Amino acid sequence: MPAIPSCLLEPLWDQFAALLVARDGYAEGHPLGCHRRRVPDGVVFDHIVLALVHGSGYERIATPGCSDRSIRRRVKQWAELGISEPAHALALEAYDRVIGLGLTEISVDGCIAKAPSGGEKAGRSPVDRGKQGLKRSVASDACGVPLGIISDGANRHDSPLLGPTLDAVKEQVGVLPQAVNINLDRGYDSSKSRALLAELGFTAEIARKGVPAPIQAGKRWVVERTHSWMNDYGKLRRCTERNGKVVDFYLYLAAALVTLRMLIRRATNLYRWDDRPTTRRLK
Repeated sequence: MPAIPSCLLEPLWDQFAALLVARDGYAEGHPLGCHRRRVPDGVVFDHIVLALVHGSGYERIATPGCSDRSIRRRVKQWAELGISEPAHALALEAYDRVIGLGLTEISVDGCIAKAPSGGEKAGRSPVDRGKQGLKRSVASDACGVPLGIISDGANRHDSPLLGPTLDAVKEQVGVLPQAVNINLDRGYDSSKSRALLAELGFTAEIARKGVPAPIQAGKRWVVERTHSWMNDYGKLRRCTERNGKVVDFYLYLAAALVTLRMLIRRATNLYRWDDRPTTRRLK
C-alpha cells in the first residue's frame, strides 16, 4: 500500500524522473561491467516517500529489493543535484496554470522542529530545553501554497531569514507582481525587516509587539496552516538528517506534495476529468 495516494505520487514521480540523469542499469566502475544491477530509481523513490511520510529510519523501510545503503546513496546523489527544487517549481507552475497563484499577498513565518541527530542545519532550540532543533522559514501565497523554503538552526531568529526566504520565492516562482503585500507576525516587528521590505518595494502588514495575536491575526494564518500540513510528514517533524542538502531535499519534496494536493483538491471543484480521485483525504 503506498504511503500517499497514487494521484499524488504518480504525477510527482513523472516530473521527478524527467529531471534525473539517465544512467546505465549496472553499477559503474565494475571490472566486468555486468554485475550488481542498479536498483531502479522508481523503487528508490517509493522508499524515499515512505521515509518522508513516516519519518522512519532507512533500515526500517528497506526491502529485499532496495537496501538502506541504496536509499542513502540515492538520496545524497539527488540532494547534491538539487532535484527537489525544480520538481517543486514544476508543481507551482502547474498550480499557477490551472488555478492561479495569489502572489499579491505573501505570508512568511518560521517553524521549529526537532533535530535529535544535530547536523549542518541544527541549533539549540529555545523552546525545547536547548536540545538540537531545525527551523524552516516558509513563504506562502494567499491560499497557503508553499512558494519558498529556507532551513537553519532553531536558534536563529525569524527576522534575518526573511530576506533569504523571499529570494527563494523569486527562484521558484520567477518575477513577482509589482504590488506585493507581505504578512508577518510580531517576530518580524523590527526596523531591519521594514527597511528590507521597503528596499524590495513591498508593502507589509506586521503584527505589533505587545498586542494579543487573535486581535491582529490578519491574513498570515494561511502560512501557519501550511506549516501544519508540512508537519504531517514525519521526516519534517523529527529530522534525523545531518547533511544540509538532504534536509532541503526533503523540505522541497514535501512542499511539492503539499502543492499537488492543493491543486487536485481545488481543481476537483472547478474541473471534471475521467480519473480524478474520489477520496477527500489527500496527503
